[in-house]
Amino acid sequence: MLKIYNTLAREKQEFVPLVAGRVRMYVCGMTVYDHIHMGGARMLVAFDVVQRWLRASGYDVTYVRNITDIDDKIIKRAQEIGEPIEALTARFIAAMDEDSAALGIEKPDFEPRATEHVPGMVKMIETLEHNGLAYRAPGGDVNFAVRKFPDYGKLSGKSLDDLRAGERVDVVPGKQDPLDFVLWKTAKEGEPYWESAWGKGRPGWHIECSVMSSALLGNHFDIHGGGQDLQFPHHENEIAQSEGANQEKFVNTWMHNGFVRVMKGEMSEKMSKSLGNFFTVREVLARYDAEVVRFFIVRAHYRSPLNYSDQHLDDAKHALTRLYTALKGVDAVAGPVDWNNPYAARFRDAMNDDINTPEAVAVLFELANEVNKTRSTERGKLLRSLGGVLGLLQRDSIAFLQAEHVAMEHETALPIRPIRGPNVIQPAIEQDTALPIRPILGGQYTAETILQLIAERASARKSKNFEEADRIRKELLDAGIVLEDRPDGTTDWRRS
Repeated sequence: MLKIYNTLAREKQEFVPLVAGRVRMYVCGMTVYDHIHMGGARMLVAFDVVQRWLRASGYDVTYVRNITDIDDKIIKRAQEIGEPIEALTARFIAAMDEDSAALGIEKPDFEPRATEHVPGMVKMIETLEHNGLAYRAPGGDVNFAVRKFPDYGKLSGKSLDDLRAGERVDVVPGKQDPLDFVLWKTAKEGEPYWESAWGKGRPGWHIECSVMSSALLGNHFDIHGGGQDLQFPHHENEIAQSEGANQEKFVNTWMHNGFVRVMKGEMSEKMSKSLGNFFTVREVLARYDAEVVRFFIVRAHYRSPLNYSDQHLDDAKHALTRLYTALKGVDAVAGPVDWNNPYAARFRDAMNDDINTPEAVAVLFELANEVNKTRSTERGKLLRSLGGVLGLLQRDSIAFLQAEHVAMEHETALPIRPIRGPNVIQPAIEQDTALPIRPILGGQYTAETILQLIAERASARKSKNFEEADRIRKELLDAGIVLEDRPDGTTDWRRS
């Protein structure tokens, strides 16, 4: 039986969907004003694994992941670079789709955009106003009256007084309480707007997900997910809006993935744009194979911190190489899983324990050891099939092991992004040069070149010119090319 850690209950709970055999899941998606960074990638991969496991478990899943395409950050970025908002968001949505596809992230069943649901947002705000939970501020905004919703704070587990003391809450003129949040913003000169009973304006960020989720999944559904940073205030505010408007429970199970942390020596800090210590997916994929990056994310538990460094990614590459090496020469393709198999049963038990991917990956390595020993096609097939549940091990093993890593193709003109430190804004730099690119070992050695050098080495060994043979082997090894020698000669090679 599947158990999931429910943030609302602060414990693992047996997962029982509202409708037997059916799961309705909503995840807060990306705000499309920049390229996805690794924190966003972690969220996308984490919930991709969740929905894959739900489907593998036999559930009929409706998976919704929204796109925020109107927001203060989007407006500001469009004004900074002089690009129409529609063009800016369309460009970054396309980039998001490219990055997601590279990481093996399946498209959700529905991907609503905020701008498509503004009428529904206006309607919900009107309902909240009618229910006495929203009020018009003197400046024209409409705010949610937090103290009039008795259950506010139940997701974060804090009282209103605790929240005021522990959170930095800006005092905005016109708010009855600093914790009150905006539902409708009056449009400023030159900003996009929609007509409403409160004049020209646009919805606040929090109201978007309340409306998009209920429009596609109903007022009460099974799972709501997102990054840990959204627990408060975004998800807390969603609960207040949705339950305040609809007068019924909003979500049964809340799931939150942990932060990505950047290593600085032996210390680490949260990856964030405000600290200027973030890496975009495109920057990372210019240096590492996309499946390696996915494996790096998947093998950590979704709720745990994920430490990011070159060493961690290198370790992930070596580990994934071990799995593909086990499959080399085994004629195995993924297929239906026999869950009665002991390895499959242990994999299932791990995934049913709050999506415990570290334990599930450990099963893959034990199975890989058996494949290495037995060269069993059936066990190789099971290894591929279980890997496929996690979105891994679906490539030809030789193709993976011999692949020459090539950076993703980028747009010809990437936008300038400022790198912000805690107290300073540094000069803007080009996206492509935001990180020093480490040379890819073996990049100048094509498969044809490698085979030619192997042939030259074999000829040198045959003529007992071992010095030349050793020189060629060292040349290849220095370039990250590992030869596999056996008594009958060099039988294969791979990129290390």
